[in-house]
Amino acid sequence: MAEQFTLRLVDSYMLAQTVRHLIFERADGQALAFIPGQFLQVHFHYDDGTPTKRSYSVGTVGDGSGPVHRIEIAVSYVEGGAATKLLGGLEQGQTVEASGPYGRFCLQAGDSHPRYLLLATGTGVTPYRAMLPQLEKLLVQGGREAVLLYGARNEEELLYGEEFEAFAQRVPGFTFHGCLSRQPRAVPRPHDRSGHVQNVLAELAPAADRDIAYLCGNPNMVDAAFNALKEFGLPVAQIRREKYVSSR
Repeated sequence: MAEQFTLRLVDSYMLAQTVRHLIFERADGQALAFIPGQFLQVHFHYDDGTPTKRSYSVGTVGDGSGPVHRIEIAVSYVEGGAATKLLGGLEQGQTVEASGPYGRFCLQAGDSHPRYLLLATGTGVTPYRAMLPQLEKLLVQGGREAVLLYGARNEEELLYGEEFEAFAQRVPGFTFHGCLSRQPRAVPRPHDRSGHVQNVLAELAPAADRDIAYLCGNPNMVDAAFNALKEFGLPVAQIRREKYVSSR
């Protein structure tokens, strides 16, 4: 059930030139109970006093055992954006008001299909970072696999890319494809792909009897991948979507 609370910034760093990773704790000292894939809303006001809010997926990698005290999000900078002004300039110790968690973009206990297809662009990869402990528990049991196709223009924009690479090397059954649409890595890696996520999708030959698909990120990618998956025969119930729209 959603709560309202105050978040205090305890640390931050730049993930890319225009993306900041923020680490909060609740000011009341309580842990946050969330299901990986859910999001929070940050509440604030425009300069004219009008209230507004922005949604951010929780990216915390917990131990999978329950609530977390570190609440991590990734924020893309939008030129002239009100949320960018607030969160881009937030300093350690300062606070923001928030509520949550919300959303159902989560791994479902009843999923019995043997492969997860996880597609993302930009900060849309954040919920998959939070899902890693869950995925590990599923994959180590055997008989399941997960493939993450992550689209970016270049290597620098593959947010958390090294974490996903390390997870793929450590956990059998997990594959990570960095899909670079504009510039390949200076030192290409075997699982890299060239082009947009939805175009690389065909390589995986999605099938209704095998796949559950998750799509998160740029609305154009989500729509294109959704249509492609339907053409491969996946029913709508096996395609879960979350669109990330940059708001001013």
